[in-house]
Amino acid sequence: MPQNKRESLIFTVIMCFCMVLWMSVYNVSRTHGWEVSPSIVAEAWVGFPPAYVVAMLLDVFVASRFAKWFAFRFLVTPGKSSKLAITLAISTMMVFPMVFFMSLYGALEAFTHTGNLAAVPMMWLTNIPWNFIAALPWNLLIAGPFSRWLFRRVFPEGTVLETPLNCETA
Repeated sequence: MPQNKRESLIFTVIMCFCMVLWMSVYNVSRTHGWEVSPSIVAEAWVGFPPAYVVAMLLDVFVASRFAKWFAFRFLVTPGKSSKLAITLAISTMMVFPMVFFMSLYGALEAFTHTGNLAAVPMMWLTNIPWNFIAALPWNLLIAGPFSRWLFRRVFPEGTVLETPLNCETA
């Protein structure tokens, strides 16, 4: 798990990439009758950049704050709970606000193609369960472990300082 705010931001960049790319392919495939083809992946990739930016902002300013608050208030206790329990609690709680808001993002993004504003609320509400059943296992079983593994391979513990050495005051 990240040890400071800089590590947390770097980890978030990696984790959001894994989650948004998968969920983009998943949702485009779902709207095309569960087809998976290079054209589906290409369509998902085209919509990826703005979705990634929105997801990063939601992660940093909304979801991570909610997830940590909820996990530490109701699920785990720092110093008493295992690192695995803390990781699973926070990761699970991240899925709820991210699915809620990114499903809204997806419905609004679909509106830009269809022009049917009246369909947005129903599309949003029907997308939430579909996205939840895809996001939770992907987060806990694939994206989370892969992101933690990649993060620690690229940035071994102690290599990302809270403040860069050249910024410290003497």
